[in-house]
Amino acid sequence: MNQHISEKVLNDGLKIPAIGFGTAFLKGADGAKAITGAIEAGYRLIDSAFNYENEGAVGEAVRKSGLPREELRITSKLPGRHHAYKKALETIEESLYRAGLDYYDLYLIHWPNPKTDKYVEAWQAMIEAKKRGYVRSIGVCNFLPEHNERIIKETGVAPSINQVELHPLFNQELQRAKDAEHGIVTESWSPLGRGHSMLKNEQIAAIAAAHGKTPTQAILRWHIQLGAVPIPRTSSAEHQKENLEIFDFELSEDEMKVISGMSKPDGRLWEQNPAEYEEM
Repeated sequence: MNQHISEKVLNDGLKIPAIGFGTAFLKGADGAKAITGAIEAGYRLIDSAFNYENEGAVGEAVRKSGLPREELRITSKLPGRHHAYKKALETIEESLYRAGLDYYDLYLIHWPNPKTDKYVEAWQAMIEAKKRGYVRSIGVCNFLPEHNERIIKETGVAPSINQVELHPLFNQELQRAKDAEHGIVTESWSPLGRGHSMLKNEQIAAIAAAHGKTPTQAILRWHIQLGAVPIPRTSSAEHQKENLEIFDFELSEDEMKVISGMSKPDGRLWEQNPAEYEEM
């Protein structure tokens, strides 16, 4: 793996980089080009999903990179409409066919869909997929503590990762603590708030300037020091490089508190509360 990027060890022993690359909305030839560029820039953890409809572009980028497959960590996710056990296994197989890969390093349940209430069944299918060698590590996205407690109680298997909305306006302090109790690594989607005004926040700008960094870099560094794994997305080669240059400085305890202090109880930027939201 890229030597200047630190690593995290998941609860099943798989090592992943401390920062990844998000691929939502990156599709087709242009998407494959952007993802290939990210790999060339140094990213080794690539995040995708069945519902992003770009697993093929990810697979193409993996092949174009020329890197040994074992140097990469490729992620995809199970959509809500395929939580039933048999459908879940078929979907994971289809994900592999789409990408032209022999295995995924990580496969996650995209949303718990608690009203449909088949996420335990989906988790059982994930466990079977790992046994079959389809995936090396299994995890979840957007699972609240009660969702994780239930699947662990009913199957005895804890997720390796929980990917959740996490940014300065919603720091997920309780969720991160609960994940940590089970050895679950918290991964941050929308780590920069998808261009929200927090990138123009004066306090963040001042913290960044004190380190000779950009506000984007200060926020991503905040994620790293929280122990979370951010997965920013950008098709810009310049920004891809910028987002990786966060391992040569450290925020002070006070600076961390300033950024964490921006969080709000209702800080979600989209109406996607996992207690109610149903993804299909």
